[in-house]
Amino acid sequence: MGKKPYYRNRELSWIDFNVRVLEEAEDPTVPLLEQLSFSAIYQNNLDEFVSVRVGTMLDRAKTAPKERDSRSGMKPKEQARAMLEAIAALVPRKDSAYFRTMEGLRSYGIEHVRFSDCGPEERAYLELYFKREVKPLLSPIVLGSQQPFPFLRNKGLYVVAELSAKSGHTLGLIPAWSSRERIIRLGKTGRFVLLEELILHFAPQVFRGARVIDAAVMRVTRSGVIRFGSSADDEDTDFLEIMEEQVRRRSKLGAVRLQMNSPLSDDAMEYLRGKLRLKRRQVFFEETPLDLSFVYKLQDFTSAPELLYPPQKPQNRSDISARTDMMSQIRERDLLLSYPYESITPFLRLLDEAALDPDVASIKITLYRLASNSRVIDSLCQAAENGKDVLVLVELRARFDEENNIRWAKRLIDAGCTVIYGPHTLKVHSKLLLITRRSGNGAEHFVQVGTGNYNEKTSRIYTDLSLMTADARIAEDARHVFDALSTQSLVEETSALWVAPLCMRSKILALLDEEIEHAKNGEDAYFAAKCNSISDKGIMDKLSEASQAGVRIELVVRGVCCLIPGVEGYTENIRIVSIVGRYLEHNRIYIAGTPERRRVYISSADLMTRNTKHRVEVGAPIYDPALQEKAVNIVTLCLKDNVKARIAQSDGTFRHCTPAAGDDAVDAQQIQYDTAAGLR
Repeated sequence: MGKKPYYRNRELSWIDFNVRVLEEAEDPTVPLLEQLSFSAIYQNNLDEFVSVRVGTMLDRAKTAPKERDSRSGMKPKEQARAMLEAIAALVPRKDSAYFRTMEGLRSYGIEHVRFSDCGPEERAYLELYFKREVKPLLSPIVLGSQQPFPFLRNKGLYVVAELSAKSGHTLGLIPAWSSRERIIRLGKTGRFVLLEELILHFAPQVFRGARVIDAAVMRVTRSGVIRFGSSADDEDTDFLEIMEEQVRRRSKLGAVRLQMNSPLSDDAMEYLRGKLRLKRRQVFFEETPLDLSFVYKLQDFTSAPELLYPPQKPQNRSDISARTDMMSQIRERDLLLSYPYESITPFLRLLDEAALDPDVASIKITLYRLASNSRVIDSLCQAAENGKDVLVLVELRARFDEENNIRWAKRLIDAGCTVIYGPHTLKVHSKLLLITRRSGNGAEHFVQVGTGNYNEKTSRIYTDLSLMTADARIAEDARHVFDALSTQSLVEETSALWVAPLCMRSKILALLDEEIEHAKNGEDAYFAAKCNSISDKGIMDKLSEASQAGVRIELVVRGVCCLIPGVEGYTENIRIVSIVGRYLEHNRIYIAGTPERRRVYISSADLMTRNTKHRVEVGAPIYDPALQEKAVNIVTLCLKDNVKARIAQSDGTFRHCTPAAGDDAVDAQQIQYDTAAGLR
């Protein structure tokens, strides 16, 4: 199937999403320090995108140059060029956002200053600080033909200097990190310089045998693509050992991007590009600091409350008793937690109680990303040490969390848990827990299905849903999922759960087919979804078919959106909203049918091919009418948002929504918090 007029290129769509993040850094209604946080999030997102997506596309340009993107028809080289050009076009906008925010912070005494802006006393202090605290820790080198070009650490900051010496012109390099703080405060004020800028200024004192002609700060981004060779299928090799080796190799992969705060001479730039094997379009000149991670520490510089979002603490549910054990409460009725508005504590209590309950026989769980100090790990280890059968699937291929997960896997094994890694060819992205307990009537089961990770930290900043149920239909399917994972097989049939890759996509398509039939019969028909991304061509084609049949379709898509709404003859009945705000929209909710025949599901899966076909994902039905209403209300609120919502246009762009004259402001995230806190 060829390109359709309602398809959007995935990579360029992701860049559009990151622009929506950048818009929050530009938004004057966002508190100033939060604006800086959004600038840092924008940069961090871009770092990962360059490392993984640009890195992958450049590889494909070499290995499969004639391959075409199935949505846009672009070849890998064309996509890579378009991605790099789009990123370059955003550099001035990102720079402007940072400097505009810093200008606003000056009235609060927070000021990022250049050495040239410092007073005499400040300059004297910085020179003394450099001589005593920084220079002794530096390891400068002179680049030349007599020695190999040094390996540049991924995303490490360096000062590179053009040198003139008796032997001729050459380059010098100084790693611009040390055990010292990167932010150097000037006295007790909020004025500061950055370590790399201090080293840049005093570079002539480092290279005493040569004259510094020019110097710049630079940063290299390396490919983050881990590929598996034949060893991944080697039954004699522990998969954990394979992953450890792959993670070590990744740090040495080829350069994808070079960032500099100013250009050097043509000869120097050609030398650097040649050594790093980069083309001109892979080099970016940026006025802002090349690593913005330091901005979070500026929150310690002031106590002015207006510079940050007002504190919002996850709320304890009044209908969940702190005196009654969680399994008894779940036995009585299903529970649905909504993070970060509601606390994750009831779920953590369930795990803790299961670890201690003498009648609990087994605990089975899938883990993808975890907090750095994970209470979930503590509970699982305690359960194993208490003699329970604890089966833990640890996904070692969770991108950029591989090292953490390797560490957790080793700790779980040491505690006596049975640790498995799932199929070699598929990531296990599901969020599934199954507790089996002995009772007077045999065994009873308690299941938790979530849209997000078992991570106490992200549960305070990501919107996610967590269903806890004792429903026998869901429990039976959950048992089949863990049986399949334990035997390196796939679930082929289910009665209640959606389970990718074999029995999720078909069920979503079936829901849409049913709505199409209702529409053809002249009845009202409806489908809604809230997810992070949509790129699955089969699902997009079915949504287009449903739209043409008269089904009303509403989608809330935070990130990648390869489906274009409002295209005449194809997607006129589709409306798409994207929300970027204080919290990261992360829950996945699927709704089919009008209220009298509505079915509601939550899932760990987005509507992307990687989720529907190439991962183990789980979705669960919401049976309880009150909980259905709760999930539907989340989607409805997002669709009504006119503060943080962006509306997808028929040309593939998104337009920021604002309240019309006379309309009340609807901020979906704020309303959900106020409701949880009893303020509405």
